[in-house]
Amino acid sequence: MARLSDAGKVKVGIKFDQPGFGLQSLSGGYEGFDVEIAKIVSAGLGLEPGDIEFVEAPSQRREELIENGSVDLVVATYTINDARKERISFAGPYYEAGQQLMVAEGDSTITGPDALKANPDTKVCSVTGSTPSEQIKPYLANADQQLVLFDVYSKCADALRTGQVQAVTTDNVILLGFVAQSDGAFKLVGDQFTKEPYGIGIKKGDTAFCNFIDQQLKSASESGAYEAAWKDTAGSVEGAKTPTLPEAAPCS
Repeated sequence: MARLSDAGKVKVGIKFDQPGFGLQSLSGGYEGFDVEIAKIVSAGLGLEPGDIEFVEAPSQRREELIENGSVDLVVATYTINDARKERISFAGPYYEAGQQLMVAEGDSTITGPDALKANPDTKVCSVTGSTPSEQIKPYLANADQQLVLFDVYSKCADALRTGQVQAVTTDNVILLGFVAQSDGAFKLVGDQFTKEPYGIGIKKGDTAFCNFIDQQLKSASESGAYEAAWKDTAGSVEGAKTPTLPEAAPCS
């Protein structure tokens, strides 16, 4: 923490293609709930938004970026799970999402994940290295044939728009962003079928930094900054409910 404060800058891994959470605008700026959470943490270090260097952190590269020092932390719709905790540590969680399906507006055949197994010709898209790509597999008759993987979710949305796939799966709040941008072309179906606690990824074993981040999140929740960050970003999408900051997990 002292190193980052003294350096006067911090490198933060985010998604560049996820409306509401981490999105690179046409002007080159960055917006979304993850971006605002990064600003909250950085402010605790005495840093301004302009002192943050945002680095693209696709799902399959997040652990690598932390381990090799390319970023100081990752705030990128990053679900906390045991496999990832073998390589890195998590602060938070700062939000809990749930996995769902997005389909074309006119599709009445896919009503939820169970419908995917009933039709083995249905193709569903997700992202390499993501938890949704693994958690959808039990709902597929043949994952090798039905599951299509890209490096970013925007490519899944493009594939759905062109009919190359019939569904996209990831966390519901991410999908709501794509629905909002689709001009009525997409919709969500079925209920959420997983729980996805989003954490902030840091170097393995850095408990001091973890505790610091958790305190910044708690302070932001108490001051109203956390709620304001949500309402200005992901919360502006229809159907996105204002969250309560989840209880922090023990740092390890």
